[in-house]
Amino acid sequence: MSPSDRNALPSSLGQAPMTGAHIADIHYEPVAMDPDVRVLKIGGQSIMDRGRAALFPLLEEIVAVKDRYKLLLGTGGGTRARHVYSIGADLELPTGILAATGSYVPMQNARMLQMLLARHGGIYISHDDFEKLPLYHRLGCIPIMMGMPPFRYWEKPAENSRIPANRTDAGVYLSAEVLGARRAIFVKDEEGLYEDDPKKTPGTPLLTRIGARELLARDLPDLIVERVVLDYLTRARFCTEVQIINGLVRGNLTRALAGEDIGTIIYKD
Repeated sequence: MSPSDRNALPSSLGQAPMTGAHIADIHYEPVAMDPDVRVLKIGGQSIMDRGRAALFPLLEEIVAVKDRYKLLLGTGGGTRARHVYSIGADLELPTGILAATGSYVPMQNARMLQMLLARHGGIYISHDDFEKLPLYHRLGCIPIMMGMPPFRYWEKPAENSRIPANRTDAGVYLSAEVLGARRAIFVKDEEGLYEDDPKKTPGTPLLTRIGARELLARDLPDLIVERVVLDYLTRARFCTEVQIINGLVRGNLTRALAGEDIGTIIYKD
């Protein structure tokens, strides 16, 4: 029997034989692993790099609600990661190497966050520990992981740059999607997404709610979130919203965890 004849046979489940094209068209309902988890990203440059004054009030809010919600914290890289990318690009290193070396900075931030939350149940987890999240939550832990996705050397080259397109925003968003969480919360140092960089253009309008496709079509010159996250939102099954809040304002994180639509909501349109 030839390979083509074997492929034409019905499967052992009695289904009709399928080609690769047919498989791509199948409608399916994926299983949400743990949709009740609140997935947060603690910004690197916006929060961690600011030190104690910015970070400690946020940690107080996290500790105050840790018994109310199941949390997963992801960390950004910040200024040190940008430094790594700058040096690597100057050395003409390929995108995969930049992704691998850039991942060590958010890992450092995750370990620092874990040490600060250790007495409250903070636990550092690697990508290989992801499937243990239900156990960690059952034990009352606060799992903390670096936001960088584990693509490393296999990061796809970006269209117009060697800088990895999938960085810590993308990694945190993808974690929320696979868990089945409806919304990922990005803790930054701005009120949300503006039509332009408010630090450079004071008075620029705040976009409180906007669709991912509309935002991609606008092609704004400056985004507070990685552009690839908008692409992922258009294909989302579970995590259909990203919320951007100002973590420098005390109480904003608590309000966001409670489901308030503060800051900017980018949704699957």
